[in-house]
Amino acid sequence: MPKFIDSHPMKPFTTDELNKLQNAPPDEFGVTHYDILFSEKDNKIFCVLDAPNAEAIHKHHAKAGIECDWVHEVKSTRG
Repeated sequence: MPKFIDSHPMKPFTTDELNKLQNAPPDEFGVTHYDILFSEKDNKIFCVLDAPNAEAIHKHHAKAGIECDWVHEVKSTRG
């Protein structure tokens, strides 16, 4: 499965909500969270996601009412 990284504002999410999302099952778009990196101070989240394509990433975030600043397909040294 391709891996993607994106960036978007942290608000309206809380740290507790992000921790719950980390282990969420795949959604209807086939998106799962590989890692969620965030800075409350900077109001920024960087999601590392497994997804079939970038369109699925945009749909995943749109469902949550979030628009990504950018989305890039990436590879990981973790495999």
